[in-house]
Amino acid sequence: MITTEQREKLRGWFAGRLPDDLFEELVEVAVDREEITVIGRVPGPRLAEDVSETERTSAVQGRIQEFRERTRDTRIAVARDAEHRFGRKVSWGVECDGERALFTQVAAPVMTRLRQPERQVLDTLIAGGVARSRSDALAWCVRLVQRHTDDWLAELRDSLEHVQRVRAQGPDAEPEDTPTDET
Repeated sequence: MITTEQREKLRGWFAGRLPDDLFEELVEVAVDREEITVIGRVPGPRLAEDVSETERTSAVQGRIQEFRERTRDTRIAVARDAEHRFGRKVSWGVECDGERALFTQVAAPVMTRLRQPERQVLDTLIAGGVARSRSDALAWCVRLVQRHTDDWLAELRDSLEHVQRVRAQGPDAEPEDTPTDET
């Protein structure tokens, strides 16, 4: 579990390390055990007000692709520094004109043991054409839970950070200022 302070230090490092002209704004720096995902805002394409939604969508996709190709070397250099410093892979994404696109991301394997009723849920998703495999079905379930429980998960993360702070103050913690016997 990453604490708020660690997340803020990470975001600050990226804010300081990224070239000023890379993004209009650093939107998000997300982190877990394996990966850091950096998302920035890029300017939308200049279009006439009366363009169709199809044209607007294509123009935004083109802008995102242009950004990805033009900034590849810069992003690789920053990622190398961050990977060395923080011991995690770095992935990138952008927001452009209300659309979010994530570039190559880490797909970390996760092992779990499921009982028959749980396996049946996954197998039903496969039979229904929602997923190709149990692994895909499980990933689909996680995305569904994530989409519908953002507030609950945020509250749980806050509670875990509180537990870590309290645990750090326990008897096994290093005291900040210990009086010495030499006084």
